[in-house]
Amino acid sequence: MQEGKAQSCRKSQGWEGWFTPAAWVAFYASGGKPPFPTLRFSTTLSLSVFIGLLILSVSIFAFACGLQTERRGVPADVEAAVGTVSDDIAAERYEKIYNEASELWRQDATLEQSVATFKTLHSRLGQVENRTLQSATEQQNSGGPLKGRAYIVTYQTKFQNGEGMETFTLVERNGHWLLARYFVNSTALK
Repeated sequence: MQEGKAQSCRKSQGWEGWFTPAAWVAFYASGGKPPFPTLRFSTTLSLSVFIGLLILSVSIFAFACGLQTERRGVPADVEAAVGTVSDDIAAERYEKIYNEASELWRQDATLEQSVATFKTLHSRLGQVENRTLQSATEQQNSGGPLKGRAYIVTYQTKFQNGEGMETFTLVERNGHWLLARYFVNSTALK
């Protein structure tokens, strides 16, 4: 064998179209004398595996960029709306909450029902002492009751008389975030 010429050291295994572990080619660098062959490895990736990985990557990216996005933070304007509603609840301005809420709130309950519910929450749980953000989910809905852009913000909340989970559902109407739903889940309410 001449110097620089290659000789294959293995037979085809029939699976080179996938991940070929190595194409073993021996180069006899010692002037054609076999005692010291140098092995050179080259890996190949078939086109079908490359396309499969590309499709998988695009699928994962598309799933991650879905219409529903969960966040660990809350946009400032959504946080301000939650803060305003929280302040109104603390000050027992229940009529103001009702009047400034979205049409969804007013469709689900009358003013009297809303006031009675807030008074019950206040008498059983007391004032909010602190709250920790659990999740903030943005939605873009083309139909249903929460049509349009909505945020569902959930807090782990410590009240004077117990703990619970508070969920504020806000909808965007004319560039403003309005309360659509308010839900408290607590064992102190049982």
